[in-house]
Amino acid sequence: MAGHAKTGRPNQLFRNLNAKIASIPMILTAVVIFLGGTLWTVLYSFTNSKLLPRLKFVGLDQYERLWAAPRWVVSIENLAIYGFFSLIFSLVIGFLLAALMDQKIRFENTFRTIFLYPFALSFIVTGLVWQWILNPEFGVQSVVRSLGWTTFVFDPLYTPSIVIYGILIAALWQGTGLVMCLMLAGLRGIDEDIWKASRVDGIPMWKTYLLIIIPMMRPVFITTLVIIASGIVKVYDLVVAQTSGGPGIASEVPAKYVYDYMFQAQNLGQGFAASTMMLITVAIIIVPWAYLEFGGGRKRA
Repeated sequence: MAGHAKTGRPNQLFRNLNAKIASIPMILTAVVIFLGGTLWTVLYSFTNSKLLPRLKFVGLDQYERLWAAPRWVVSIENLAIYGFFSLIFSLVIGFLLAALMDQKIRFENTFRTIFLYPFALSFIVTGLVWQWILNPEFGVQSVVRSLGWTTFVFDPLYTPSIVIYGILIAALWQGTGLVMCLMLAGLRGIDEDIWKASRVDGIPMWKTYLLIIIPMMRPVFITTLVIIASGIVKVYDLVVAQTSGGPGIASEVPAKYVYDYMFQAQNLGQGFAASTMMLITVAIIIVPWAYLEFGGGRKRA
């Protein structure tokens, strides 16, 4: 009887066969297009390809030229500044808004829609709107001066030293609503008994958030960090819409550098080298996330 049951059990390979067959196109897409395209880009970053790809290897010449280019160095500096402040402010503002929403306030759905609405806009639209708002001729500076403060100056998009912060303002306006929704979903998943116990024990609300709630929301924070970080690395639309990399090269970012060299300067080798550096940046983000999300979980289990 036991032997019959054993032979009647389907092979592990053929379990959920329909689902496995249905996933074949997705797997092929991932392997051929994404993985294949990645390897192709890395390979040709070691060549002197110009208008068309060609396998004439030049070693690390493209990377040496890349890191010797002032425009690329400025791009990396801007990405570091933009990324640091975007991560900090997105998480802090998003969490604070979520904590306020979690207080069962009136018209919660209305406020949630208002905060999330900017995320539904394209980055180009957001960039153009904030280009108008930050324009000194008819934006915030003009409005404040018309109220009597004639010496007020606020023109970040036209000042090289702070132009990246003007782009950051637009990015925070658009992306903070999504962070708020992710955090709110995490807060709503917290057991109500935890809040009751903290109130019974007389623990202040800020301590409850800091010492109990936030550690329990670790998976939400990790996922949110990855989403924000991936958006930071590929920032492009906002820059093009607001400043086109100006004044001069003051607001250049890596994604724009790649696009300009591949499709305007017709220097594929240099564009591929910059793309590979961006790929390394993404890997630095994804690998720790994968370990914390999967490897760390298995170890604890």
